[in-house]
Amino acid sequence: MKTYEKYLEALKTFEDYVTVSEWAEKVALLYPGLLEKANKEADEQKNDTTGLREIAARIGSRVSTGGFDGYIKINDMERPRRVKYISKEELDENTTQEIEEDLEPLNRKEIEKKAEDKMVLKELYRLDEFRNIQKAFKTFFNLDFELDHAKALLNEDDAGEHHPDNFQLILKYHNGKKVNKNWERFTLDEQLNYIRKCFELHTLVANRFGVSIDENILNSLMERLKEVY
Repeated sequence: MKTYEKYLEALKTFEDYVTVSEWAEKVALLYPGLLEKANKEADEQKNDTTGLREIAARIGSRVSTGGFDGYIKINDMERPRRVKYISKEELDENTTQEIEEDLEPLNRKEIEKKAEDKMVLKELYRLDEFRNIQKAFKTFFNLDFELDHAKALLNEDDAGEHHPDNFQLILKYHNGKKVNKNWERFTLDEQLNYIRKCFELHTLVANRFGVSIDENILNSLMERLKEVY
């Protein structure tokens, strides 16, 4: 069995994501011969290291260069990164899901274009104003609101419409969690209150981002939102 195959066999023993360090410790436990060899090589190096550190470094390097592609999933959302072994069945399922996710933006754009082609002038104005307000929050306050469809366009059970009556502004982070779920649309009061609460939190760190909170601009945007909501 090749060394990288032993690495994978060690990773298979975990049911969930683990760090590279935890993975290396399992390799050392299951394959003491690898650890003994790594210790000898570490002793010959000028820098202060150990066999366990050498194993972890080799695993980490192989992860970074794609040497385990098709065998592992990598979670880069936290540090240190975490990895998990995946079976062929899981790989096939993940590949199908990733392809569908890659196509989602195209599907969404096609739905939006067809809907906008049918909109009357007032609906197009509302759409344009929603987008301008969203951009203004980003430009003047560095707040990442996204124009969300309360009833998601790509919801499999009950797809929503691309129409101003289905729009709401929510933070990018919240929208990422919502994905294609359907939410009851904010009432106007709820929408304005949501934005105010976001600003209250944002003011705590705004000066660290070099952002000035101008209440006049905020109030103006809120009034514009009232008109088209």
